[in-house]
Amino acid sequence: MLFTKGFRLFLLCSFIFTSAVIGSAQAKKKAAANDPNQKEWRQLFNGKDLKDWTPKINGYVLGDNFGNTFRVSNGMMQVGYEKYDQFNKRYGHIFFKEPFSYYTLVVEYRFIGEQATGGEGWATRNSGAMLHCLDPKTMGKDQDFPISIEAQFLGGLGKGPRTTANLCTPGTNVERDGKLFTTHCLNSKSKTYDGDQWVRVELEVRGNEGLKHIIDGEVVLSYEKPQIGGGSVSGHDPAVKKDGMMLSEGYISLQSESHPIEFRKVELLNLVGCMDAKAKNFKSYYVKADNTKCRY
Repeated sequence: MLFTKGFRLFLLCSFIFTSAVIGSAQAKKKAAANDPNQKEWRQLFNGKDLKDWTPKINGYVLGDNFGNTFRVSNGMMQVGYEKYDQFNKRYGHIFFKEPFSYYTLVVEYRFIGEQATGGEGWATRNSGAMLHCLDPKTMGKDQDFPISIEAQFLGGLGKGPRTTANLCTPGTNVERDGKLFTTHCLNSKSKTYDGDQWVRVELEVRGNEGLKHIIDGEVVLSYEKPQIGGGSVSGHDPAVKKDGMMLSEGYISLQSESHPIEFRKVELLNLVGCMDAKAKNFKSYYVKADNTKCRY
């Protein structure tokens, strides 16, 4: 088949243009994939089911989701008590499948409905995210709370201030200003969130160095050196409660404390990874190096 000189030139130009477009697209894709400043958030809750999460309810073995306490509906993880006759101190927690050490956790929650019959007064509009939890497999059948650091979520009662993103310490202590802090709970300086409005809490966790609770870009509470110690936990195996042991990593769980609550987002930014700037997967926001993960 014969082509005119003009047609051959057209084909050549078309080829060059197409190659340039494809090359540009590939370059952009590669640049985006290797962008060291692009934060890679991980959705721990997929909005569809409880995959990767395991419940542990006081009085029941790990994995027994008594009364369908934890469930997913309308894209939200819900905690409810329709099948409870009395709450009867059946405190529950649902654990993500793997531990973390240095990370930022974002949780968006709201309280709904009425407290379960028999729930204690302090547990009204009360829940939380438990950080640095010991392995849930170590929990006793009749253990009420995991040994952990709790970022406590409280809803307003419509009658005065009631802060959220507080600190509570089941089986743990922390340090503040270089001194051991052994009081069980410590209020943040957040505002009060009444009603069923959504609240977004950001939790910055740096191993056993320090933790920050953040709302609307403001640090509302900070503390250091999380460690095992103190009380406010029962039914545990004494062998795993090694008082004085620093907590540098652990599991994450969400609470069931007798008041219905919904979670629409649970996402995590891991801050451990490749910190060699020459690697393809280097991230500028990592704060702890694990260069065994570097790819070149």
